[in-house]
Amino acid sequence: MHLHILGICGSFMGGIAAIAKALGHKVTGSDTNVYPPMSTQLEALGIELTEGFNTDQFDPTPDMVIIGNAMSRGNSAVEYVLNRNLPYTSGPQWLLDNLLKDRWVIGVSGTHGKTTTSSMVAWILEYSELNPGYLIGGVPENFGVSARIGESPFFVIEADEYDSAFFDKRSKFVHYRPKTLVINNLEFDHADIFADLAAIQTQFHHLVRMVPENGLILTPNHTPAIEETLKKGCWTPRQCLGKEWSAELINKDGSQFNVLFNNEIVGAVQWELLGQHNVDNALMAIAAAHHAGVTLHDAIAALSSFKNVKRRMEIKGVVTLAAEGKPVTVYDDFAHHPTAIATTIDGLRKKVGNARILAVLEPRSNTMKMGVHKNTLAHSWQAADAVYVYEPQGLDWSLKEAAAASPAPTTVFNDVENIVKVLQSEVRPGDHILIMSNGGFEGIHNRVLRVLTPSIEVEK
Repeated sequence: MHLHILGICGSFMGGIAAIAKALGHKVTGSDTNVYPPMSTQLEALGIELTEGFNTDQFDPTPDMVIIGNAMSRGNSAVEYVLNRNLPYTSGPQWLLDNLLKDRWVIGVSGTHGKTTTSSMVAWILEYSELNPGYLIGGVPENFGVSARIGESPFFVIEADEYDSAFFDKRSKFVHYRPKTLVINNLEFDHADIFADLAAIQTQFHHLVRMVPENGLILTPNHTPAIEETLKKGCWTPRQCLGKEWSAELINKDGSQFNVLFNNEIVGAVQWELLGQHNVDNALMAIAAAHHAGVTLHDAIAALSSFKNVKRRMEIKGVVTLAAEGKPVTVYDDFAHHPTAIATTIDGLRKKVGNARILAVLEPRSNTMKMGVHKNTLAHSWQAADAVYVYEPQGLDWSLKEAAAASPAPTTVFNDVENIVKVLQSEVRPGDHILIMSNGGFEGIHNRVLRVLTPSIEVEK
């Protein structure tokens, strides 16, 4: 069957493409704003990609069009599909019909930590020789691709609350029907889709209703938004982080910690990741894998060899001043919500101590552009030594308001090139440049590294 995917370079739709290809289908697709890692993954899979939405891409006519949720009415390709009555479906529905209905689904949901936690679960199962399938909204370094079918009953999926398609406004995750469900946390986000937190809680309760009685729901303990959701009805056993599962930090940066199950130490994780948020993610992953039959010993051992997802505190380059011995490190991180920004900076701070952190932020999400987080944004970066914020076109409010309220020195820019120039002039030996965006950010990471190379030697 020839499947054509509109919006194929989104992290979720790129995963659908990989799975469809592995199932033996001919897969083509189209998108705009194409950038790695998804563009390179599709190229490696041999999937033909059309730049833009010209209707010539429908020659030859596909058997089925899978439409991503970034596509809307008025798009030329969408209108072509509707006008010619071509068969079409959403990515989540296609996944349920063709794969998930026959699997033990481990769904990882929540406002933050979905990608990292689902990657951990998949790696634990892989380490335990269970060969799981998975679909993750990023590229896990342990696997190198964002999705695969797997050869066991287990399928790990990042369970996103965003809508499914322009014709199906339910959250993606209501199509997944998990047996093991992780709810990492629950905050207001996606203001372009949801009117308020209660609307998000309604979708999460739809998900809870689908978890069978012989399944398991994993949540933090005493999180009001989650407790309110579960009070609407819960028919599945539940375990909690902070109750059955907990951790004792050995290193304050979270790079080493003891794992406790029912208040007994069952092992210790020593790994490359940082921050309390990743410790919490690890506990959820261990608990989810344990429900699937993995021993605690194997789950903990697996995390000691876990490599983080691309764009999660990913080191893009380490450079050393010619006249000094102290390196300058440039990081790429996906953080784009105030909570994620704060936890990311906090984790780095605990690692680097008093070294300077130069935080660079692109507030790119629709929720951020609408100004939903404008009153909490400045507080989120307070642990940085200096903050450089890009104000993109289309912002409904002024970032200068946040800069004025910032406890850390903050500068607002309208041009990425100016950020690069200022960083070049202000960087010092030993600095850590933390770049945060959920988009390509005009390739700022490599641009920063390039301008530093006249006086700094790049370490491969």
